Amino acid sequence: MMSARPKREIMKVTRHPPSIFVRCLKLRCPACGLSSIVEKPFRIKQQCPSCGALFKREDGFFVGAISVNVVTTELFILALYLISLPVIGSRFDLVLTILFIAALVFPIAFYHHSWSLWLSLDHLVESLPIDAGSVSGRIESRRKSGSAKDR
Repeated sequence: MMSARPKREIMKVTRHPPSIFVRCLKLRCPACGLSSIVEKPFRIKQQCPSCGALFKREDGFFVGAISVNVVTTELFILALYLISLPVIGSRFDLVLTILFIAALVFPIAFYHHSWSLWLSLDHLVESLPIDAGSVSGRIESRRKSGSAKDR
């Protein structure tokens, strides 16, 4: 009789830009796409619970996400300004009020997506590091639970 060995789960990490972009829009892990990067509002998880990819790997890593948020906010305000000029016309006080409100609201609303975009860009350039301890711990616990079911 053959012994039943637990199957190892090997996760294929793809770095295909369109799939990473879709994961970015869905706020999913750029490495595996299985779990969300958001722990709770305005809090990003330390790592992916599915594949172990580190989202916050070192002090200062968040600066990239802030930069993405600032640049996108500026581009959004510029686009809104260029659109509002022909529509609203010479009522500059109204245009400035709209731009001011957009400058306050957009970065807050875009916070999670700026992190997702930053993690996706980082994953495309250099694959996100994997926390080997958490992944091997999950595989070990799955082995134990699998062997307990076999009994």
